[in-house]
Amino acid sequence: MKFIYQQITAATAFGLLFAATSSFAQTMKKETSVSPLTILEVNAAPPTTTAEIRPFHINVAENQLVDLRRRIAATQWPDREIVSDATQGVQLATMQKLANYWANDYDWRKVETRLNALPQFVTSIDGVDIHFIHVRSKHANALPLIVTHGWPGSIIEQLKIIGPLTDPTAYGGKAEDAFDVVIPSLPGYGFSGKPAATGWDPIHIARAWIVLMKRLGYSRFVAQGGDWGNAVTEQMALLTPPELIGIHTNMPATVPDEVSKARQFAEPPPAGLSAEEKSAWDQLDFFYKHGLGYAQEMANRPQTLYGIADSPIGLAAWMLDHDALSQALIARVFDGRAEGLTRDDILDNVTLYWLTNTAVSSARLYWESKLPFFAPKGVPAPTAVSVFPDEIYAAPRSWTEKAYQTDLLQPAPERRTLRGVGTTGTFQQRAPGCV
Repeated sequence: MKFIYQQITAATAFGLLFAATSSFAQTMKKETSVSPLTILEVNAAPPTTTAEIRPFHINVAENQLVDLRRRIAATQWPDREIVSDATQGVQLATMQKLANYWANDYDWRKVETRLNALPQFVTSIDGVDIHFIHVRSKHANALPLIVTHGWPGSIIEQLKIIGPLTDPTAYGGKAEDAFDVVIPSLPGYGFSGKPAATGWDPIHIARAWIVLMKRLGYSRFVAQGGDWGNAVTEQMALLTPPELIGIHTNMPATVPDEVSKARQFAEPPPAGLSAEEKSAWDQLDFFYKHGLGYAQEMANRPQTLYGIADSPIGLAAWMLDHDALSQALIARVFDGRAEGLTRDDILDNVTLYWLTNTAVSSARLYWESKLPFFAPKGVPAPTAVSVFPDEIYAAPRSWTEKAYQTDLLQPAPERRTLRGVGTTGTFQQRAPGCV
């Protein structure tokens, strides 16, 4: 068995991601004697030119936060939607509730403190500063793991998984479940640098992540990702570095060619689909007809999105309108309902994009990538897959088995169970080649 497929019966992947709890008491042994870097204005750090790893500290200037609140208060609101649901987009009532909380009650300093309690670093790879969190486990023989976010995500999404992964015994796990965790910000996202030239597609980022893990001294590691994080993680596996012994994804690329072609040419679904496969077809059909607008704009004209770089409310609405189910969940949160994430969870992520001025630079990844997002890539590595019913599409087990099945791996003399709390649940991997 090449991979393990796990169907998660939780709310949404986005909600469950934030539902985990974490501890920030973990410390990391010193990696460099260079004095810590203080960011007085976000993304103002000078680029590095060597393999140096520099400590990173966040201190957003107060005038940036004052300006943010001023811009929120000065929002020019459109008319209310003329339907009773969200079929015309994020509803005015939701955005006005978000704006009121953001301007009057939200406190960026709380998440800034949480981030600064973690070991953060910057290193230059191919001329771009890469920001990353790096937390070593206190447990011996912890397995190194690199976790990659997507859009409209960031390192904020991963904060609550750090404790369970690095210190599993504090959460009912075993010492042998422990990971060393590396969480980088994608180029053009968050506190990473913004590429000044083209070419930073998922394949380039995958190469950079391999350089990063080796630069940190790891001779064997695993990788995890969803959304763009899956694209990068799969490309890492396709590069077949000997150090990478397995991957985990929570947004697998499994859609068969015949399904993609039928949907592309507005044909009926292929005959013989199982109930699970037909459900996935329906989800994909809805997404491509009603949910793909943001990706098409960013893939074709990312520079045109000046409005989301100038208006915090415009940015928040653009990020919230990612897919119908997560948008509905977020609307419920601002209606005061308890979900797997809070208003602060949502605004921590949006505010990070705003303060780092990465609305447009992050969008360019869609323009850069030429990969078919949901098409199987023939990943030749042990793979764990988590599937969520409220994702863009819930990959059927039948498609997943075909997408990740391979005969390339040879049995290793030792088998090790890779088990831990992933960004969207638990995963366990037993496969030839896992050592």
